[in-house]
This record gives sequence, C-alpha cells and structure tokens, in this order.
Amino acid sequence: MDDYILQLEGVTKIYGKARAVDSSSLQIKRGEVFTLLGPSGCGKTTTLRMVAGLERLDEGRVLYKGIPVADPANRIFVPPHKRNMGMVFQSYAIWPHMTVMENVGYPLRLRGVGGSQLRDQVAKVLELVGMSAMIDRPAPMLSGGQQQRVAICRAIIYEPELLLLDEPFSNLDAKLRNQMRVEVKLLQRRLGITVLFVTHDQIEALTLSDRIAVMSEGHIEQVGSPSEMYDNPATPFVRDFLGQTVVLKGKLSAGSDGRVGFAMTDGASRGTVLYSKKHTLKEVTQDADAFLSIRPEDIQVLPMAEGGLAENSLPGKIEALLFVGDRYEARVLLPDGASILLHLSRTGGWKEDQPVQLALPPERTHVWPA
Repeated sequence: MDDYILQLEGVTKIYGKARAVDSSSLQIKRGEVFTLLGPSGCGKTTTLRMVAGLERLDEGRVLYKGIPVADPANRIFVPPHKRNMGMVFQSYAIWPHMTVMENVGYPLRLRGVGGSQLRDQVAKVLELVGMSAMIDRPAPMLSGGQQQRVAICRAIIYEPELLLLDEPFSNLDAKLRNQMRVEVKLLQRRLGITVLFVTHDQIEALTLSDRIAVMSEGHIEQVGSPSEMYDNPATPFVRDFLGQTVVLKGKLSAGSDGRVGFAMTDGASRGTVLYSKKHTLKEVTQDADAFLSIRPEDIQVLPMAEGGLAENSLPGKIEALLFVGDRYEARVLLPDGASILLHLSRTGGWKEDQPVQLALPPERTHVWPA
C-alpha cells in the first residue's frame, strides 16, 4: 500500500437521479502522472473535485497516503485546505489585483510565512518555470502561458505531494499547449511530485501520462499505460475514443491453428479472410457477426499485384489524393462502399482511381463481437 499515494474505492457522486461518477476505483502510485481522460460529462472533473474535497462523496472512500480523507459511511470529511494537495483550475484563478509574488505567495501567507522568507521561497519556485524576473509584475500584464505558470507555482509552493490539474491547457493556443506539456513534464520530474491530470485531449494524455484511466458515463473503462491503451483497447469505447480506428464488419470463423478468422461479407470482399491472434473474444462462434479493428497507421498500402490479393489483404481504390508535403493523404474506397483515410509515402507514385491492396498485419488487428 505504501506505493500508492491516492486510492479511490467505489467512489460515487449522485446529482438528482444521475450518477455522475458510479462506483469508480483507482490506485495512483507515488511519483507518477496519472490522467483521467474522457469526453465532456464523463465524470472526470467530478472525480478530481472529490479528491480535492470540493465535492462530497455519496458513496465510497478516498484515501490519501493511506488515510481516509472522505468516507461518508463513517462520517469522515477532511476539508480541502487540510488535505495538502495543490490544484490548478482550468481558469487559473489568478487574482488580478495582486502581483506575481502576491499570487504565488498567498498559500504560504495563509500558513504564517512572511517577510524575506516568503519572497525567497516565491523566487525559488518561480525560477523553476523561468519567471523569477517577473516576481513584481502585476497579474493583468501576464500572458496566458505566464498566468498558467503562476497558477502552477502557487499550487506547488507549499510542497504538496499531490498536484491536481483540471484541463490546465484548454485556454492556450496549440503552439503554447505543446510547449507547456513539455514544461509540466520536466517540472514533475524535477520535483518528483505525483500528478493527477484531467483532460479530454488524447494527445495531452498520451504524451504526459505514465498511466491513463479512460472514463465514460461515470464509469472507468480501462486503466493502463499510454501504449497499452492505444495498442490493446479493452472496450469498443476505448478503441474508438483513442486515436483513429478503421472498423470493418464481417463474420467470424475458427482457424485450425487456434487463430480467429474474420471474413468481410460485402461485395467483392466476400471470402477475404483476415486472421488475428490478438483479439478480445473468449469464444469463437462460427459465422457470428463481428467487427475487426486496426489503426490506420498499421495498414500497409501496396499497388495491386498482377497475381491478385496477398494473404490478409483487402482490395481498395484511391478515391482522392492530397499532397501535404511529407506524405500523401488518401481516401481509399473499400469493396463494401466504406471509405477510410490513410497516409501514403510521397515516393509511391500514387494516382487517383488506382487499385491498391491493403495489407493488415495479424498482430495489429482486433476482433470484437457485433
């Protein structure tokens, strides 16, 4: 248990008749960046606010460093200011009538720190984010990125062991978001602090996280490392929410070597069989309706050979071809009438209306029940 700084056990939050968070359980390790990822309304921010003490649980428990800080069954509720957690809100909540030093030093002033000691500690933490020269600057004269840095400094100045980040990059432009992701990751490594991060942005979650929990409608769909979540989604929701996915409809068959066969059944693709050793089905029912999924970047696009299709391949035709500099973006028409968007190498000599074959590596495919 010492490895976990935060534990959520069956945490539930109810608004009226709606269960915003429904019996969710998580264990967050010391020193990791753990992300709650999901669409708007999935319960991720509500979960974060229950951890911070800004929302009260209806059921379950929250343990911080092994000690319950929220447990309604036993009437335990530790108020937010006594949990020793830092939090950065989506709006940053920078006070406009204060300077950078007054904003960052406010948590220390509440704890009785003042004078030169206060200024020294503020200067030290501002140095971490390259803003020590702005210590006396009025808050209204800060850019969006600078305000975010001030909010982070204010959250970490009293050295909390857990930092809570609620969509902190959503108000920044794309270039600044990329820069701040790197800065937050480097800051987390230098301080060795644990971060619980909430976002709906897949790129933020994949690039920043040690582990991710994908949420949907108050439930946790899957927990794992970014590569595990991307390569081996446990549910259709995770499969479709993380990145781009090509999903094909067909029927199952059991191979003699224990592999799972999948045959598209529409049009010219009838009889084309694709095999997958990695699948989510415990049992294979012959001729059962199913879906096959694969990431677009795992599909190898080849010119149509004179001898016909290679094994584990589908026929296709390039409908539209766009040159975007380092590659082509092609919309490829499948035999069942569906179109998929693929990236092609700029050296392939591709043409519109060109017949192609799409090779699907068995180890990169997944088969799902319909």
